[in-house]
Amino acid sequence: MAFAGKYELESQENYAEFLEATGLQKAKTDHKVVTEVVQDGDSFTWTQSIPGWTWSISFTLGQECELQSMKGVNFKDTVTMNDGKIVAQFPEYFFTAEIVDDKLVMICVTPGDKGVTLKRVSKRI
Repeated sequence: MAFAGKYELESQENYAEFLEATGLQKAKTDHKVVTEVVQDGDSFTWTQSIPGWTWSISFTLGQECELQSMKGVNFKDTVTMNDGKIVAQFPEYFFTAEIVDDKLVMICVTPGDKGVTLKRVSKRI
């Protein structure tokens, strides 16, 4: 599946609840998040940005790598591809991303019985 491209946030569900559940309330913004995905085969660089802030990770599918969460926590994970979805376990949430009708759909789910599901849909720009 080709993920490469630049995407602008179009819609999101449970944004404030997700920020609260992950302790990222200070990250709340009304700016449109821009996600840029650079893909070379199974290697990816994933960058999200708003004015004044950028977060970026690089990984190769199926290989353990060092990543950094949006909270600045360094951790190791093996990012995989399952049924056309990129899958990663961050310290604060479980992450999936897929392309649906040329849109980038990202789902982040916090753990526990009262887990919060953030859904973000971004259009290609």
